[in-house]
Amino acid sequence: MADRITVIGWDGTPLTEAAAAALAAATLVAGAPYQLKALPVPPAAERIALGSIQLAARRIAEHRGAAVVIAEGDPGFFGVVRTLRRPEYGLELEVLPAVSSVAAAFARAGMPWEDAQVASAHGGRLRRAANLCRAHPKVAVLTAPGAGPAELALMLRGVHRTFVVCEALGTPDEDVTVLTSDRVADHIWRDPSVVLVIGGSSAGGPGGGPANGAAGEAAGWLAGRPVGYPGPDRGWALPTETYTGTGRTPAPPGAPADPGAPGASDTLPAHVRALVLARLGARPGDLVWTVGAGSGALAVDAARFGAAVVAVEADRSACARLAVNARRYGVEVEIVHGRGPDVLGELPEPDAAVVETGGPEAVRAVLSRRPERIVAVARTLAEAEEVRRVIAGAGYRADGALLQSAPLLPPAGAAADGPGLRLGMGDPGTFLLWGAQKL
Repeated sequence: MADRITVIGWDGTPLTEAAAAALAAATLVAGAPYQLKALPVPPAAERIALGSIQLAARRIAEHRGAAVVIAEGDPGFFGVVRTLRRPEYGLELEVLPAVSSVAAAFARAGMPWEDAQVASAHGGRLRRAANLCRAHPKVAVLTAPGAGPAELALMLRGVHRTFVVCEALGTPDEDVTVLTSDRVADHIWRDPSVVLVIGGSSAGGPGGGPANGAAGEAAGWLAGRPVGYPGPDRGWALPTETYTGTGRTPAPPGAPADPGAPGASDTLPAHVRALVLARLGARPGDLVWTVGAGSGALAVDAARFGAAVVAVEADRSACARLAVNARRYGVEVEIVHGRGPDVLGELPEPDAAVVETGGPEAVRAVLSRRPERIVAVARTLAEAEEVRRVIAGAGYRADGALLQSAPLLPPAGAAADGPGLRLGMGDPGTFLLWGAQKL
């Protein structure tokens, strides 16, 4: 193993005294070609152009002498330090960081960033990074070859955002470009870069919108969360009455029953939504579809977990109420007006989906896009049996339950806080079916 291993973060500014001394004493130096060319590497030192960090780590472990690894910005923040510290290499490091590329990007934009999400598109994670940009109003994305600003903008097609593309930060070729997302794909960008994706209808993000009273606060307290987090609304599957205009516009008198039509159902009760959310397992980086979303109680619940949500609803009045609810709770929900099976083909790939109305036809249409998890609401036992057959027939592990509840009330005529309880009128119950892809 090398006698001493120093990881130097470089942001284009002159090296600190400690970093310059470590570099001058090095007998092996690893870094990007432009770094090896720009910095005063000792002529006798072995040079390694960083491509594979793993290969460089093995060579450093075999080296006898003083080794230096040069990285961009802060090497402990989405950088080389994590790989170099793997137990199999047995390396002990001294890390001398510079300003991280994310901090530099927000500085160039003149923006605070303690409330920003930071994501890496490396390792095939571009789609998850794009979903994070759908769900949050301020995201920094560390790009990679084949997963750059243009590819990110194409994945966000139809979602309006402002891109701040920072190329070659800290070098003489540094360039910072501000464009709307619909124009980003028209340019050729250098790799790697840092992209700030800004905008959206919410002022804060999950749990931190205007309703949380954050507008007058000078700063937040938890990194990656909006100013004002967590806000006054505690818990998940909020009571139905907290949502504006829950339910759908009543169907016209005498209209035939249609489970996919406006007016066919009301908002799911809170205890049912709680189980739906548990089966969906929504999390940051996921994209969740809610089909037949009504006024959006379930869509907003899922978005409060940090997932990107696309809500499909055929009733325009319900769509308007859904938008109000999303703004109230400071979350991003993309609203698509239309009947589920007719519009799903144009939507981005889902990680999880819930069919609130639409029956087996809608479930079949959703499953054709192969989400990892699906939950569906059925109106009758016969419909539940058919939905379960559809889920199992698509190769998913299928399960389900009938959820019923009844309130606990004080005895008739007694004060609300008096002794004793009686069982109130129960609801008829809700059939839930769910499925997960087989491993």
